[in-house]
Amino acid sequence: MTYGPYENLKLERHGPVGWLINNRPEKLNAMSARMRDEFADAWLELDRDPAVRVIVHTGEGRAFQTGVDVEEIARDGVGMERYRASMEDFDLHFTSWHQKVWKPVITAVNGLCAGGAFHWVADADIVIAASDAQFFDPHVSVGQVVSIEAIGLIRKMPVEAVMRMAFVGRYERMDAARALELGMISQIVDPPERLREEAQALAEKIARNSPAAMAATKRALWGALESGLTDACRAGARELVSMWGHPDQTEGPAAFAQKRQPVWQELPGDR
Repeated sequence: MTYGPYENLKLERHGPVGWLINNRPEKLNAMSARMRDEFADAWLELDRDPAVRVIVHTGEGRAFQTGVDVEEIARDGVGMERYRASMEDFDLHFTSWHQKVWKPVITAVNGLCAGGAFHWVADADIVIAASDAQFFDPHVSVGQVVSIEAIGLIRKMPVEAVMRMAFVGRYERMDAARALELGMISQIVDPPERLREEAQALAEKIARNSPAAMAATKRALWGALESGLTDACRAGARELVSMWGHPDQTEGPAAFAQKRQPVWQELPGDR
């Protein structure tokens, strides 16, 4: 399958793993207005490809992503106003969560992860990082508000750690070891050059499971973040029952009993 074309992103597929790669290394992968629009299409392209079972998101060069392109908003005469309507209406399209991607998503953080980059940390299912990764949020240091991405992080890690990062701005950086300790990430890769190899291996491990069961699981678990305990469990029960009668529920036990790898039914390619 041919993806794109994209000016600021690269899409690849290696086996069952789709890769979304931030590709503005000369700008530390800062998000321009064009890049923001490309994300909306890129996530859906990978989600619609039936050969892709897991998606890995990473960056080219020495940064995963460094937020909005501050030089662009300072010089183009429009600034942040271009995004006012989308924010006021909460009509966002640049992360997998925004685009309702129900395939598992791994964010693999290489190098710098700053500001708006935390959107993709907060909205991923699993986050791993290279040992030289550095995390910081400079929003308040450039007169901007820390908001949506930090609200997402608060659901995953201690509130005070998020608050500290929000208020120290660009004047303090968190290393990968501290991010692991706080639960922001689940794995440190050392040496850093092995990050993509480790992300591919993890994604392939996940891809061995039932695509339909994983999609239902993701809907149930992310839905739990939106609801109270009882409502979340009721919704989770509906997702659980949705798999009853699915071919994968017959294939899984049969493959186990026959000591072979299961042959799962693919998810539909269109949405």
